[in-house]
Amino acid sequence: MPHPLFVDFQGRKILVSGASSGLGRAICVELSRRGAELILLGRNQDQLKITEDRLESAGHHILCVDLTSHSEIYEKVKDFSRLNGRIYGLCHSAGVVETRPMNAIRVEGLRHMLDINFLAGLELARAVSRRDVMEENGGSILLISSVYGHVGMPGQIGYCGSKGAVISAARAMAIELARRKIRVNTLSPGLVRTTMTDEALSRLSQEQGKKIEEAHPLGIGTPEDVARAATFMLAPQNAWITGSDLVIDGGFIAQ
Repeated sequence: MPHPLFVDFQGRKILVSGASSGLGRAICVELSRRGAELILLGRNQDQLKITEDRLESAGHHILCVDLTSHSEIYEKVKDFSRLNGRIYGLCHSAGVVETRPMNAIRVEGLRHMLDINFLAGLELARAVSRRDVMEENGGSILLISSVYGHVGMPGQIGYCGSKGAVISAARAMAIELARRKIRVNTLSPGLVRTTMTDEALSRLSQEQGKKIEEAHPLGIGTPEDVARAATFMLAPQNAWITGSDLVIDGGFIAQ
């Protein structure tokens, strides 16, 4: 009999957005080690192919989608499932951040963050949770939020708002979809070294950047730290976890 903490995705398809880099790529690699069949979703086919080449199990798929085109998300996921079989899980890890003080905020920038961080995740969840798309016995949806969905940060009003919306919406989805045995959870990472966070930090002064790094008692995280936590939350073996937010931040919000 397998150990109760054993995580196995054999024979299960999981769609991961933002799979072309950063957290999404690391999550795909970790899931592949557990036998998952990955659907790599993103805009850049060349970068998605690089991710695919790093995966350990076989039978993966590339799905090129513009996450700002919400109608395209729904139709492409539905068509994929019709041709390739039902999907067990979704991990929405695609995200964007724009650092601006309040007096420099523009609606266009806020809308872009909401489109990618929040609305695209809802549309992916709506598509994957269709009765003719998701596995008949239920499945698992994981939306990547952020510690900034819990705490405030100067210059991050739009980002904090979009990530807080992810957490609240996921709780509502968890209750609505529970009757179909579909679990919905969120993951809230702290500062993790990715291209996106490096770009965001580059816009800050050296003193500001150092202060953010020092605010994480265990130091800055890695994409692999987040990937292991995401795999745990998605796992079929954790069938009683829903409506939860797992903070993985090196102690950032414990202070």
